[in-house]
Amino acid sequence: MNVPTYCQPQATPMDAALADISRRVLSDVACDKHPLVLCVRDAGQDKVVKLPASAVSLLLGILEAMAAGRGITVVADDAELTTVQAADALNVSRTFLINLLETGIIAHRKVGTHRRIRLQDVMAYKERIDREREATLDVLVREAQEQNMGY
Repeated sequence: MNVPTYCQPQATPMDAALADISRRVLSDVACDKHPLVLCVRDAGQDKVVKLPASAVSLLLGILEAMAAGRGITVVADDAELTTVQAADALNVSRTFLINLLETGIIAHRKVGTHRRIRLQDVMAYKERIDREREATLDVLVREAQEQNMGY
């Protein structure tokens, strides 16, 4: 399946400043549960645009990332990734990722000889690993505090 994606490289300083201003203005008027109605001026004409609350939330997140100067990639939920893309998303080597696939830790399917991994499965694995790391760090901090190690 070929799912369209949108990728914006790291924001320029001018774009970052504009994104920060836009984010602040939108966050002041946005409500979590209600659509946002905007008046947009285009070529001298005013047009009304009604954005769903979920789209406003996504837009605010994009503007926040841009304001921080970070790049953005928007991918559909049902996207399937190549092994290279999935490894990049997890910040691991392709070899490590393939081991996760072959041992069944992350589900995948084969298209001919190529492996395809659902984005949802990659993100679920990442969230699970992040939770495990956080729990391990909590244990280490607690043990260090119990032993008066200065943490």
